Amino acid sequence: MNGKLIDHLSQFITDRRLQLFNTLLEQRTRYITVVLEDLFQSHNASAVLRSCECFGVQDVHIIENQNEYRISPDVALGSYKWLTLHRHNQDSDNTETAIKSLKDSGYRIAATTPHKHDCTIDEFDLTKGKVALLFGSELHGLSPLALQLADEFVKIPMVGFTESLNISVTAALFIHQLTVKLRKDQSIPWHLTDEEKLEIKLTWLKNSIRKSDLIEKAFTDDQNISKMNDGI
Repeated sequence: MNGKLIDHLSQFITDRRLQLFNTLLEQRTRYITVVLEDLFQSHNASAVLRSCECFGVQDVHIIENQNEYRISPDVALGSYKWLTLHRHNQDSDNTETAIKSLKDSGYRIAATTPHKHDCTIDEFDLTKGKVALLFGSELHGLSPLALQLADEFVKIPMVGFTESLNISVTAALFIHQLTVKLRKDQSIPWHLTDEEKLEIKLTWLKNSIRKSDLIEKAFTDDQNISKMNDGI
């Protein structure tokens, strides 16, 4: 059904837009995902989404323990429409729930913070498997539980007096450098599957077409009527 619905909805956008969808899907990845723990400044939260979208990271996991994740439209510039956002906010400790879910999905958890067992971003080995980059809040960084549950630790080397970067800058540097490294390594299976491409393409179409819900309902009703008539 999804393939037929995609073909139907594709009639409501330009050929140029459809080709752009196809081109960008070839550069999207779920091999790297981003996890944001308890960010409270909306402009930082939105800037990270924008970086993920620009560099082709499809999934963002949002952990809300103390702070609600808010998007600033002026900063995000609509980037959230093209991403798959996973919000973890239903449990008493959403950090543990989110990390367990990611590990169950085959991700290793890389905490982006200096640590006695850390490596630099240049040294980070992407060939070891899918990775979830874990970023902490603006004031306190990652929680003790997040650090305890992390599998690896990675940092950006610095040579100045200032010891840290703004979270949105840090995320942009990590995402850019690691996605560049990812795409250069032909041994890493970083592309989306055909099924994932269809799933995301359908979402993009719905987000691009006015009243797409009504168009989808009419299409589904027509399909069901056709099936009923074929069975008579």
